[in-house]
Amino acid sequence: MKEPSISGACTAAWEATPTLGNVMVAMRDGVRLATDVYLPDGYHIGTDAPLPIILERTPYGKREVSRSEVHHGRPPANRADIARYFAARGYAVVMQDCRGRYDSEGVFTKYISEGEDGFDAMAWMTQQPWSNGKIGTMGLSYAAHTQLAAACLNPPGLACMVIDSGGFSNGYHCGIRQGGAFELKQATWAFNRAHTSGPALRNPVVASALDAQDLREWFGRMPWRPGHSPLAAVPEYEAYLFEQWTKDAFDDYWKQSGIYAQGYYDTMTRVPTVMMSSWYDAYVRSTLDNFAALSDTPAAPAYLIMGPWLHGDRNTPFSGDVDFGPSAVIEGQIDSDWLAFRARWFDRWLKPQSPATTVDVAAPVARIFLMGGSSGRRNAQGRMQHGGRWIESPQWPLPQTQRTPYYCHADGTLSTERPAETGAAIAYAFDPSNPVPTIGGALTSGAPVFEGGAFDQRETARFFGADDTGIPLAARPDVLVFQTPVLEEDVAVIGPIEVKLWVASDAPDTDFTAKLIDVCPLNDDYPQGYAMNITDGIFRCRFHRSWSEPEMLERHRVFSITIEPFATANLFKRGHRIRLDISSSNFPHFDVNPNSGEPPALARAPRIALNTVHVGADFASHVVLPIVPNASLVSLRPPPTTQAATN
Repeated sequence: MKEPSISGACTAAWEATPTLGNVMVAMRDGVRLATDVYLPDGYHIGTDAPLPIILERTPYGKREVSRSEVHHGRPPANRADIARYFAARGYAVVMQDCRGRYDSEGVFTKYISEGEDGFDAMAWMTQQPWSNGKIGTMGLSYAAHTQLAAACLNPPGLACMVIDSGGFSNGYHCGIRQGGAFELKQATWAFNRAHTSGPALRNPVVASALDAQDLREWFGRMPWRPGHSPLAAVPEYEAYLFEQWTKDAFDDYWKQSGIYAQGYYDTMTRVPTVMMSSWYDAYVRSTLDNFAALSDTPAAPAYLIMGPWLHGDRNTPFSGDVDFGPSAVIEGQIDSDWLAFRARWFDRWLKPQSPATTVDVAAPVARIFLMGGSSGRRNAQGRMQHGGRWIESPQWPLPQTQRTPYYCHADGTLSTERPAETGAAIAYAFDPSNPVPTIGGALTSGAPVFEGGAFDQRETARFFGADDTGIPLAARPDVLVFQTPVLEEDVAVIGPIEVKLWVASDAPDTDFTAKLIDVCPLNDDYPQGYAMNITDGIFRCRFHRSWSEPEMLERHRVFSITIEPFATANLFKRGHRIRLDISSSNFPHFDVNPNSGEPPALARAPRIALNTVHVGADFASHVVLPIVPNASLVSLRPPPTTQAATN
């Protein structure tokens, strides 16, 4: 059986592969979802043997181009091409538009319907004459969320998953909110997707109303009001956005299957699962939490793959302005390409008789990219060469990890030595009208307002809210900088990060942020050095006692908080410095705290806060870094390059 080629153009040969197009599958409430079924060439329903199924449920159009389906340098393929590839391998492939998107009926409410809709879709599939009752799921980002949401409810037929850069472990702590703050990628995503909403596609007036909005200007006018936002022309999108934004305490809303796998870990049926993300993706914590929870069942093994990319850019060797080298991709490293990897995975778990069973893909393993180790010079494309390599481990976090506290000192030093003096503290004014601008990070879906990735932490007009002076963020009076002396040997930081601060404020509520930075030494290409952001996090202080019961602060009372930046894997080379920046805003990554005690989504009376970080022996603020000794890294070998699956 000949496999189809994957091309970037939408093919005109829609009928070349037997299909059941736009089948309207009824959900439990009667809403019908548009579904395409692809079958192998020459397959006869009711005569030929039933087939295993591969399912993708997406809000991005079941026949549209998928920007992440890039293989061997070709333009992105559309989902119909991908479906034909797997159908030619002997699968029934099902592509379904999510509720309220493209050809499906219903109202789109982001995330919330995906658990029950996914269950109902799988129940329908298992009853079809072309189905043998075994289903594997796949998909990136939202199509990863749809997989895990359905899996929480134990749908019939689910046999394996490939969860790529998504799948909420707890949307309150990663992907929608973080540390109590709201991730404003939800606002940019809602606006961008509203252009392909049912109302916009059906009504040119609605489309024109959206086209007339300047989203960057709207970001300068936050907070928005319902009915007075760039989404006012599409009320269903505006409604779900404000619901997420205003529900700032952890309550039953956040415990729904679509956004809270944590609440279902103990009751979920375990199936073999690949979990992939990247250090500059918005779903690092979700991916690692899911892997930790679901990797303890030998009969249902789990793989973890963590690259250095932006969201879904698995064959791009750079992120932001930093290059990680030619090996920092899937192709030729994890497998010959991403299609082949998935084909082998599905063959292994959906076709037990397949030759793929001879390939050892069953043992739980973590394959992660350790960033760092290169020259720090500028390459021909104008990017800083940071480098890195793949390592393999039988577990995550890695064996031999040493969780090491680095203490903040009043003189700006970051050191493993605890401060000796008591009473030391550093205060600064946090003005919500002048927030610290976001310069990269673990971000996605931010266009046209912000972008993720690794960047020199300097202000340029490229970044929303920044000026064009080139002055480093470290020069701002509301950014506290703590850094080590020049490192005398390499330091490998691999794993989860914790920033434990003792703080106080004169405001009833405020935020604190933390950012881990690799300070690269000066060279001819970067005569001022290069402060590369590694990971960051935030904490909204009204939640200092409980995520579910916010409590205002007592003026100037000292209390402790823990900021949890995303885990990372970075080699701080000899000659570099480890730096920790502390501040109170990171906009537009997160919404800005008004310091007034008002919910940030509804605030009208912001005020300046005097915030204090204590750095003495009595209140020793510090960051806990997961350090893996160099001797242990020697034993971690790069994963073998595997061959493409064949028929």
